[in-house]
Amino acid sequence: MRILVAEDDPVIATLVSKQLRAAGFESDILTEGPDIWERGETTSYAAIILDLGLPGMDGLSILKRWRGAGVQTPILVLTARGSWMERVDGFDAGADDYLPKPFRAEELMARVRALLRRSQLRPEPALTAGRFHLDEAAKRVIFDSRPIQATPKEYRLIAFLAANKGSVVPATQLAAHVHGREDNSAKNAIEAMVTRIRKKTAANSIQNRRGFGYLLSDEPQ
Repeated sequence: MRILVAEDDPVIATLVSKQLRAAGFESDILTEGPDIWERGETTSYAAIILDLGLPGMDGLSILKRWRGAGVQTPILVLTARGSWMERVDGFDAGADDYLPKPFRAEELMARVRALLRRSQLRPEPALTAGRFHLDEAAKRVIFDSRPIQATPKEYRLIAFLAANKGSVVPATQLAAHVHGREDNSAKNAIEAMVTRIRKKTAANSIQNRRGFGYLLSDEPQ
């Protein structure tokens, strides 16, 4: 099993990685918020250990974006502050567990094992919208019962539309989710991406409400 360690403190990141390796897990360490956000959404992990105080994009924002996009990976939140209000914010955003710093390595590993046990009781996450079926565990897109080759950003766009099935998603919101910004260049990139996805699937696979945005719907077109 591979676990993502999202922590910018090299001492803590190294300690956590060593503990995971000693327990038989593999781990990836990332330190920058935007990189963590993208990796967690495009790579399948058994669990994520997420620090809240990250450079470039804070952990709470990343957590909200993951859950908003339908990412179901179990997440253990770490923080140096640990106030009760911050814990409430973390759980409301979708955290599965919470551990304030400083912590003992034994408690960290006990919480990770508990997360993994609970996750095994969950059904395999999948999203279906319109003619798309997304295997969240394998990060694979199926269209009309056939797999398509989707890039990580194309996958993120389809998954976000699927998670908001039946709702029109503005291009600015898609741009913020896929590219992390809402400028004209990012919005134009969304339009080009939708065109590429349609070429791989069908001309009407992603609906366009001109002037409003894009959507996936189970309703016949």
